[in-house]
Amino acid sequence: MFRRSEPVPFAFVAEADRFRSNVTPPPRERLGTAQIAARSLVGLTVVAGLVGSLLFGMSALQPHQAPAKSQQSEASEGR
Repeated sequence: MFRRSEPVPFAFVAEADRFRSNVTPPPRERLGTAQIAARSLVGLTVVAGLVGSLLFGMSALQPHQAPAKSQQSEASEGR
C-alpha cells in the first residue's frame, strides 16, 4: 500500500477509527409497557396488512375458468 507523503486534507477523519474515548454513553432507557404494546400493535397491523394483500392478490391472480357454454346469442340456438 502506498503511503502519501504530502498532507491530506481532513486527515483526522482517517485517524478517527483509532481514537478511543474514555467517556461512556449513557445507558439506554427501558421501554415502558405502553411503548412495547404500541410497537407490537403497529407491527401486528403491518403484518396483517401484508397477509391480507397477499390473500387478495393471490385470488386476483388465479386464472378465471371459461363458462361451460360458449357465448352465443339465443337467436342462433334455434337454427
